[in-house]
Amino acid sequence: MRSEDRGYFRITGRIDDVLNVSGHRMGTMEIESALVAKTDLVAEAAVVGRPDDVTGEAICAFVVLKRGRPTGDEAKAIATELRNWVAKEIGPIAKPKDIRFGDNLPKTRSGKIMRRLLRSLAKGEAITQDTSTLENPAILDQLAETN
Repeated sequence: MRSEDRGYFRITGRIDDVLNVSGHRMGTMEIESALVAKTDLVAEAAVVGRPDDVTGEAICAFVVLKRGRPTGDEAKAIATELRNWVAKEIGPIAKPKDIRFGDNLPKTRSGKIMRRLLRSLAKGEAITQDTSTLENPAILDQLAETN
């Protein structure tokens, strides 16, 4: 007999990435899934937390669009659209405070997203960790730019 048949649920995913925003605990995977559910616009997304004086932790999303990387007013308009989308899908508390656009995400050659680097970028810290395994090290400079 399966555990689901007995009324138990097995939850899989990254349990180490839980954000505490204004006392609400949210998984980064849920926010990433909501962003990627905007299938006409978003190709890939990664979410990390950064310290925030007001909410304790702020949500920072790194997004790859299905078209070119936007800049200026276009980037602000798309970021607003994505925030409203997440608010509709999950709730207003889950809206990312920062959304940064890139041509891709920092990945190892095997395709794993290097979230520790994204956390450093979200905090505004200089990257001092080892980046020798990155597929495209130049992406870090692009993602460091805020919109």
